[in-house]
Amino acid sequence: MLLLQLARKALAIELAAIPREALDAARLALLDTVGVTLAGSDEACVGAVAAASDIAATGPASRFGRSAMTGMLDAALVNGTAAHALDFDDCSNTMGGHPSAPILPALWALAEARGASGAQVLAAYVTGFEVETKIGRAVNFTHYEKGWHPTATLGTFGAAAACARLIGLDAAGTANALALAASMAAGIKANFGTMTKPFHVGQCARNGLHAALLTEAGLTANAGALEHPQGFFMVFNGAGNFRPEALLDGFAAPFDLVEPGVAFKRHPCCASTHPALDALMEIMAREGLGAADIAHIRSWTHPRRLRHTDRPDPRSGLDGKFSVQYVLARAALEGSVRTDHFTDAAVRDPAVRAFMTRIAAAPHPEAVMETTQHFFADVRVETHDGRVFDAHVDMPLGRDAAHPLPPGALETKFFDCARTVLSDAAARTIAEAMLRIDTLPDIRSIGATMRGGLVVPSPRAAAPRRDDTQDDRTAAQ
Repeated sequence: MLLLQLARKALAIELAAIPREALDAARLALLDTVGVTLAGSDEACVGAVAAASDIAATGPASRFGRSAMTGMLDAALVNGTAAHALDFDDCSNTMGGHPSAPILPALWALAEARGASGAQVLAAYVTGFEVETKIGRAVNFTHYEKGWHPTATLGTFGAAAACARLIGLDAAGTANALALAASMAAGIKANFGTMTKPFHVGQCARNGLHAALLTEAGLTANAGALEHPQGFFMVFNGAGNFRPEALLDGFAAPFDLVEPGVAFKRHPCCASTHPALDALMEIMAREGLGAADIAHIRSWTHPRRLRHTDRPDPRSGLDGKFSVQYVLARAALEGSVRTDHFTDAAVRDPAVRAFMTRIAAAPHPEAVMETTQHFFADVRVETHDGRVFDAHVDMPLGRDAAHPLPPGALETKFFDCARTVLSDAAARTIAEAMLRIDTLPDIRSIGATMRGGLVVPSPRAAAPRRDDTQDDRTAAQ
């Protein structure tokens, strides 16, 4: 059975044998995820999830950005939603989604409840990351193009594997937890651009943790849940649209954390917009252009990336994260794209809306569908005085190990995110601890620093609201 074979390989991962490059990437990914979760803890979608979920008033697990603690499953749900609320969390080319946001909230809640060490958390995280990305290798790109949200569907497996490892389940138990995860995987791309997208992550973090806890309590599942005629592969992808051999071949050799590596986000919006953003910013910096110089911007990206980012008329802040036209307009007008650009009011800014009429987005005419090289863009800028400038980006900065962010950029991003809710001193303490996480005797010390370092009244999430501005066109993408 595939899940039993997968579980054996996952449990064979030993912290002492993990390559330094993989451990370095894992520490940075955990730091980055803690930062974006803290920054996302105030988003309205988090408040809505917490308000509707009867969150326990007390428990062993931290709620990021809050002084109160809660139950494990509640913490995984709320913190998972927060981790993806800003769409600023890391990505994976193999998975076709966001690998760390489903794992860390589930793993963190369990680790606090069980008093786990940082080394145990790090080993479990690497295990979960490898499991979810290798399942991604077996099902993509069909899985992604059918409309599944891999962050949620595959992230459930990653969270379950990480939590099973931390609990100490054996191979049969780990396979059982992954089989349970197969029945709990969900998430469709139709809900991109709404609060439901980050909720997908909260749900899958909770479900992955729950799968491991249910297994520990004795609930059984079918270890053949992947390859069964009515199992995950056939139901989610369909006959002929998956590669079971890709799940096990080359498992942890190399680790996906090393090759292709973690994709760290430079901009707080959909990663599919990043190649065009980088290309535009390159032109403007290289040629010394300002928004007043620009008559037209034309962008060409892979149709797989454009399918959910061709949104010339975004209606909300969430919708704006998936509009290549909007983010290019913001970059042209202000030189960067920031988290405060994705409020409903910001997206409706008349000056930005006017500038967006100068921007056209189209599928790249030379794109090949069956390729892993689909994060490229060509951008052309035409000025009012008739000059034309072009730039090609084959991969945005941060997207893989071959295109890293500048040194120190992730640490700076962490501080920018963490300081939205924490004091500078607390942010520094947490950053130092996360970068040496494998030396910590008890992960709960970081949660204590978070709660002690809050600089705003808690809770302070915006009042839950329904995004009534979402139109049928956007919902159909």
